[in-house]
Amino acid sequence: MSLDPQPLAPALGAAEEAGWTVLRLDLRGVAGKAGLMRRCGEAFRLPQWFGGNWDALADALGDLSWLPEAPGRLVAVTSWREYADAQPGEWETLRDVLEGAVDSWREEEPTFAVVLAEPARGPRPGHRAGPDGAAPPAPHTGRRPG
Repeated sequence: MSLDPQPLAPALGAAEEAGWTVLRLDLRGVAGKAGLMRRCGEAFRLPQWFGGNWDALADALGDLSWLPEAPGRLVAVTSWREYADAQPGEWETLRDVLEGAVDSWREEEPTFAVVLAEPARGPRPGHRAGPDGAAPPAPHTGRRPG
């Protein structure tokens, strides 16, 4: 999982060219966990049995059998900074769930990857840019226990 924001177009283009399934999770406007779970259900095309909680999301991302056959799956999480700032605990849990999915697919086929991306608009209001003018890096979180 990429922990720093990356330009999205090259990653999506390379994945699509390689025949990967590309899943886009746009967090713009998501205000809380219920909205996040709905957005995940839509973005990941989750089946009806998806329970709308962290354990169900982790289980679903460890399965993915409902997705079409592909040599890999790429999840592009976009517009995440506002959500991360507003809901830091939930953001950390989401990151842990995504990192767990990446880890669980590491030795399996198909490959599963996650990238974090923000629109290329410069730093967020109220936040200082780094010395090179780039937005500050994504927050680092620890691993979720158990």
